[in-house]
Amino acid sequence: MRGAPADTIVKHLLVAEPNPALSASLKRDYGERLAFVGCRDFHCARTHLLESPPDVLVTNLRLVDYNGLHLVLLAQAANPRTRCIVHTDRPDLLLIREAQANGAFFEYTARLPHSLAGYLDARLPDRDRRDPERFDRRIAFRGGRRTADHAALV
Repeated sequence: MRGAPADTIVKHLLVAEPNPALSASLKRDYGERLAFVGCRDFHCARTHLLESPPDVLVTNLRLVDYNGLHLVLLAQAANPRTRCIVHTDRPDLLLIREAQANGAFFEYTARLPHSLAGYLDARLPDRDRRDPERFDRRIAFRGGRRTADHAALV
């Protein structure tokens, strides 16, 4: 799967997310800017994906009886230019690597609302080269000399 060219404008966002709170949050943040379609299950997302392939597909790795990889494969078949982002709050390294091998980008669910804008606006490489096994140093508090860090150090 190839990243969209820099002159491509993302217009259509399909979100397959069983958590209604996360889906509502994404719709609030991006719904006015894009044609936003939110689906709570695989079957709804599959129908929308095949009827009108989106510019960006955001899917949870776990969709009850299915997983987001099924949607990634369908998206590639329907439109190879669709950007796919797979997210989860329960990482399974085998499935994450499989998603990356199929051209999807991976995010942790907690970071998705903040990082999605970058996926929509940036020119992306052909594949996600990040290693999901590597510890993300942004998660751990490392201290510092800022006044805001004082409470955490005491």
